[in-house]
Amino acid sequence: MSKEKILLSSPHMGLEEFKNVQEAFATNWISPAGPFISLFEEKLAAYCETKAAAVVQSGTAAIHLALRLLDIQEGDVVLCQSFTFVGSSNPILYEKATPVFVDSEKETWNMCPLALEESIVDSLEKGQQPKAIIVVHLYGMPAKMPEIMVLSQKYGIPVIEDAAEALGSTINGKACGSFGDFGILSFNGNKIITTSGGGALLSNNTEAIAKARFLATQAKDNAPHYQHSEIGYNYRMSNIGAAIGVGQLTVLAERVEARRANHNFYQALLGEVKGVHFLPEPEGYFSNRWLSCLLIDPSQTGGITREDVRLTLEKGSIECRPLWKPMHLQPLFTQAKHYGNSYSEELFELGLCLPSGSNLTDDQKQQIANQLKNVFSL
Repeated sequence: MSKEKILLSSPHMGLEEFKNVQEAFATNWISPAGPFISLFEEKLAAYCETKAAAVVQSGTAAIHLALRLLDIQEGDVVLCQSFTFVGSSNPILYEKATPVFVDSEKETWNMCPLALEESIVDSLEKGQQPKAIIVVHLYGMPAKMPEIMVLSQKYGIPVIEDAAEALGSTINGKACGSFGDFGILSFNGNKIITTSGGGALLSNNTEAIAKARFLATQAKDNAPHYQHSEIGYNYRMSNIGAAIGVGQLTVLAERVEARRANHNFYQALLGEVKGVHFLPEPEGYFSNRWLSCLLIDPSQTGGITREDVRLTLEKGSIECRPLWKPMHLQPLFTQAKHYGNSYSEELFELGLCLPSGSNLTDDQKQQIANQLKNVFSL
């Protein structure tokens, strides 16, 4: 019998979530309405130290709502991090706006402030005021938010802060998701906490969050019948999902601790291997280490590549994957402008995500270690 596959980042559930779901069933609150929804929103806003939150069906839905709230129109320029998951950028196309991609810097792998300002200046010189900046905290590592917020204020451009992978991460104690005009969270099944599928929109603008809830429930006007004056969406999270989320939040600190322990495990195992590089935390930065990532430079490893490692682990029923393919390299965005030094292309070529679930067992870690030792002849 083959070994059970070790997954990249599997859900990690507990008894509190099960108890909450039982309560939701017992009280028959199973639709996108019910007490766990408002409770989850209150707890998320409190945790991230924002004034309000709206829970929805996905992080992508939350980004789309943020763009609607910022009144993004057809043809508007939206500056977006290139090194990210497509869910960060697809909502720009939903509104028929124009995505302009900004490359990464080496300290966090996230949006480069220098390239961002270059893109802003170039756009202004062409007579186009960018309408939003979408910055992403990839793999749990916070982006350079202090520098990016300075540019936001200097040029009057709102920031949508995609913290889908960074719940629990901070800069000088301030939570990711609380720096921008809007913050985005994801509770997909592979995230640090999950509601099966789901997301949230955060903001200190309580009126905007109220409007987000309105838009997320098909924009139903205040009338005794169903009346609609603008386009809305079926984006609201169910009470069942929120019940799971409330339970998951109680163990978030433990999940962060476990993910960081995974990263330390890999660094202790491979940190001295020539050509293998991990991303350190800049001073004042705290990463939840949602996924443990490394770069493998074949010019220093004696020819061992990222793909050699990935395929070796795959043969051992261990899931891993390359780092994100930058958006400016995606067929969907071949016409989009791109600013920066293309460091994200190097990250994609050399980078690998290793199994990082908070429920990894000691036996599973040993299986992974054995395969890694084999490929690097340790």
